Amino acid sequence: MKKIGFIGCGNMAKAMFGGIVGEKLMAPEEILASNRSRGALDYAKETWGISVTGDNRQVARESEILVLAVKPQFYSQVIAEIREDVREDQIVMSIAPGKTLKWFEEQFGRKLKFVRCNPNTPALVGEGITSVSPGELVTEEELSRVMEVLGSFGRASVMPETMSEAVIAVSGSAPAYVFMFLEAMADGAVSLGMPRKQAYEFASQAVLGAAKMVQETGLHPGELKDMVCSPGGTTIQAVRVLEERGMRSAVIEAMTACADKARGM
Repeated sequence: MKKIGFIGCGNMAKAMFGGIVGEKLMAPEEILASNRSRGALDYAKETWGISVTGDNRQVARESEILVLAVKPQFYSQVIAEIREDVREDQIVMSIAPGKTLKWFEEQFGRKLKFVRCNPNTPALVGEGITSVSPGELVTEEELSRVMEVLGSFGRASVMPETMSEAVIAVSGSAPAYVFMFLEAMADGAVSLGMPRKQAYEFASQAVLGAAKMVQETGLHPGELKDMVCSPGGTTIQAVRVLEERGMRSAVIEAMTACADKARGM
């Protein structure tokens, strides 16, 4: 019996392989993964030393924790394939947006130990944030095991399932907003004469440092912003233009659209 099994070897699964193996939560041979592409399996085996198979049902049968890591549009197909192989004592983790705990119960045709998770791509560099919404049959001990796994590639926080769309908007999709902001900052620096490579270096470090200040000081982001904005200085002029162009409103509206889309998936 494997401690954890993955159906799917996409970016999120890879982040989890790296975290689990890197943090030595489990031995590589205690992890089993399946995937449609043999190339992805070979890569996972060579990189992390995990066990691989082309058989989804084998993963379902042989895992204590089963992670469904395929794209959302393939969930129904995969569940139909493995439904009879999943056991009542097994933890079934989902990382798909828009798929509720009730939906999983309907798809499997019975109550199981479901855990709905919403990770994000910074998990690939060990800086992910994952919301965790356990089903009613999941015990505190089982939830602790899940949190330990998810904590191996970043942070994890238990959230009510009703907050799933907000989580997707504020963290799941948010790296894309930040990448756009970084690119715009770098373009601005290039327009002012800075070489492109250094522009990305300065912009990315500025964003990283600002995020750490929020996390480590405990101060409100507005207070931290005010600390940078000297009276009559350069920063307040930049902030004035961002406010004039509706930066805050654009971000809020983008997140609302993101959440609306997630609800309909």
